Amino acid sequence: MTMLRPAILLFILLTLVTGGLYPLLTTALGQWWFTDQANGSLIIQNGENRGSRLIGQNFTDARYFQGRPSATAGSPYNPMASGGSNLAGSNPELDNAIGERVAALRAANPQASRDVPVELVTASASGLDYSLTSESVAWQIPRVAAARQLTTEQVRKVVEEHTQKPLVNFIGMPVANIVELNLALDAQRKN
Repeated sequence: MTMLRPAILLFILLTLVTGGLYPLLTTALGQWWFTDQANGSLIIQNGENRGSRLIGQNFTDARYFQGRPSATAGSPYNPMASGGSNLAGSNPELDNAIGERVAALRAANPQASRDVPVELVTASASGLDYSLTSESVAWQIPRVAAARQLTTEQVRKVVEEHTQKPLVNFIGMPVANIVELNLALDAQRKN
């Protein structure tokens, strides 16, 4: 019985600290130091939410750059069901899926080289990738330019403007945020 009172007090104290104080503190610090990230890194254009900088979108129209395939459950790029396909490299289903993706990409991009970048046919572990390497973006430029009735140089210029260089040159690769890139191409059309 003598141990019951300290146990209850410790339970109440830890509940207040870990269930109340700590979450409030981390939320407040997140809002203070990382406002954009803490609020979803949203892309707001003309007062309208167009998506998040950190979650890809399923672009299927020929006018848009397409991101990596998404293996999320329910629908592509579903943030509530983030996850990969978990198919092993030896799984025939993975081979079939990649073969179908390669065929679809080659059909949709007849002007591009026959060598489809691996990144465009393999899903990531999260299924939510928002960026592509320069190689994968460049492979799609002829299709996007033709669909938008622009020259490849005009599209390449927009791509270069929206390509993020790695923080350190020898670590990482230049990547383009596909959502922001497609929105920039849409904005260019309106101007």
